[in-house]
Amino acid sequence: MQEKIMVADTLAGINGELTRYAGMIAQTENFELKQKLKQLRNSCEQSQEELYQLARAKSYYVPAQKASEDEVAHVRGLFTQGTM
Repeated sequence: MQEKIMVADTLAGINGELTRYAGMIAQTENFELKQKLKQLRNSCEQSQEELYQLARAKSYYVPAQKASEDEVAHVRGLFTQGTM
């Protein structure tokens, strides 16, 4: 299997884990469990960031073009007007 595909698959898996951690953290009332889940999530986020940096360095991932100031202002306006 190509390295690029493995990196993409791993990133997708990590992103799924982060989503699941967020859901579990929001739903648990047990303080100790919540803290442990947050630690696991933080570790997972660190792994995701390291893999993301590797993917960018090897041009496996090219981020989307940055939004223009007008686009940012438009979206900000939607949030402040309560349209969303």
